[in-house]
Amino acid sequence: MDPVIVVGAGPVGLSLSLALARLGVPTVVLDETTGEEDTRPARTAVLRPDTAAFVGRIGCAAALETAGTRWTAWRTMRRRRLLERVAFAPDGPAAPTTASPLHLPQHALTRALRAALADEELAEVVTGSRLAALEQDGQGISAQTRGPNGTWWRGSYLIGCDGPRSTVRKLLDIRFPGRTAVERHAVAALRCELPWPGEALLHRSPTRHGGGPGSEVSARPLTDHVWRLDWLLPPGRELVTPDALVARIRDSLAGWTTDPPADTADETGDGGGGPPARGRGHSRQVPPYELLDTGVHTVHHRLARCWREGRAFLAGDAAHLLGALGTQGLDEGLRDAENLAWKLGLAWHHGASELLLDSYQAERRGAVAARLRAADQALPLLRDGGAARWRTVLPGAVRGRSTLLTDGHLGRGPLGAPPVYARTPLAPPAEHTGGPPVETLPGAPVADVAVTASDGSVVRLRERLGRGLLVVLVAPGTGVWDRRHWQSAGLMPRLAEAVEALPMDAEILVTEAYPGAAAHTVLLVRPDGHLVTTLSGVRPADMAACADAVRGGAHGRQVATGRSPRSDGTGNSAASGGNGAEEGEGSAVDPVGTSMLHSEND
Repeated sequence: MDPVIVVGAGPVGLSLSLALARLGVPTVVLDETTGEEDTRPARTAVLRPDTAAFVGRIGCAAALETAGTRWTAWRTMRRRRLLERVAFAPDGPAAPTTASPLHLPQHALTRALRAALADEELAEVVTGSRLAALEQDGQGISAQTRGPNGTWWRGSYLIGCDGPRSTVRKLLDIRFPGRTAVERHAVAALRCELPWPGEALLHRSPTRHGGGPGSEVSARPLTDHVWRLDWLLPPGRELVTPDALVARIRDSLAGWTTDPPADTADETGDGGGGPPARGRGHSRQVPPYELLDTGVHTVHHRLARCWREGRAFLAGDAAHLLGALGTQGLDEGLRDAENLAWKLGLAWHHGASELLLDSYQAERRGAVAARLRAADQALPLLRDGGAARWRTVLPGAVRGRSTLLTDGHLGRGPLGAPPVYARTPLAPPAEHTGGPPVETLPGAPVADVAVTASDGSVVRLRERLGRGLLVVLVAPGTGVWDRRHWQSAGLMPRLAEAVEALPMDAEILVTEAYPGAAAHTVLLVRPDGHLVTTLSGVRPADMAACADAVRGGAHGRQVATGRSPRSDGTGNSAASGGNGAEEGEGSAVDPVGTSMLHSEND
């Protein structure tokens, strides 16, 4: 069978190619660049625990730990007051709610992915290859490239990971409506010493910038005493001059290092924080620093109308743009790659139903649309400058606004938490579910508990994701037994027999405990870590039905060929208008039909 073609060699495209190679699927990555990644210290990536685990699992764990930094805490301040301090668990296994994000330069991430891909026999990166044309039929898809390696490439599937101005998206004639310049940030990377080593900071209305409601600066540590600083810029397109940026750096550093430490939480919620600083800070000493890199980052919010056209898919920035209020677009791109990889792996090796391939768009487009809706609803509250008015009608509003921003930066709540695929088309029939409840809802990511594998090794659950269905038995007390005993005792023989008969590859894992689970609960977990269902004990028929649902009911059903109708994620055909509205100003493009985004030209 022909390889999968990946267009674009950014972090999302490289991760997708690596994930497919680990599943035994050959890939060709078409890279229009020379393959050399520019070193830009101010361009960094913040990976949540689930996306960092995905990148580590496909071969970059050592590089992430070397180049990346995990914070010890996150501070949210307003003026001179500490509103919230979130302490993270120390390095090593931790619950997802207390695990720090991983912060690293994006060029280091890309280089690590390229290095891992270079060792994969099933993957090939072809540089200097600019996509020019696409043709597809019932057996595959062809891509024509121009450049030094210009030729026609034949593939089984093709994924456009080629960024905001995606050539794949344009060749497929897929609209990309949304909003331009939702936020703008001035960015700087510098080497210096700050008063809270290892801790990241979000400082709202710092006194050094006049304390206005639109004034906001964040500081995130990297390795080797390097920090990335971001300043929220006022609306408009005013040029940020080098002198103005240096003035912001000096003001922020002087305020942080000469003001008294803000270690007392604001109990009133009004963020008053004492008298404002006098002047713009020329009388205060600026600590020594080395400026490494600067830039201006503009956040756009866009969502492609459809993410699948026959054998062609969109992922990453080619499918969506987001990033306001601390959210991370790269996180969502890596989740696209993880979601699509295992489905294409099944399709390449065994064939796939249309339902399985369509589920990528239904799940991922729905999740990103929900994230954009949440940001769209929060932006007026957080950016309109009406703090005084809100305090008169909603006591503690300032604290609530700061908490909402913290959630976006730390990957919590509607702005940042990993998605829940509650309405996935891959959900099993109700008559085969209904097991004992646990703290994880069906469709949500499972907790990263310690598990024992069949070879007796004790690992984290996330380390076993990616290859097939996971069948996790909750069996208290097995941790102190010898593996030879518990594999042949109790439920294990029946469970092993049931797993062997499943219609897709699966692995048995045993855990001492799972949050909210009773003994002998069996959890079925998808290859991307989302819970399928729970069962009470060993129920072979129900397990088989659930596994068949996860693979899209592919056995004995139509195998995906040719072109599928465009869908907006609701099950409506985009060609017929979806919600009945013509695409244009004010048209709804998200799954629930709200007017979140408005159509604009690319």
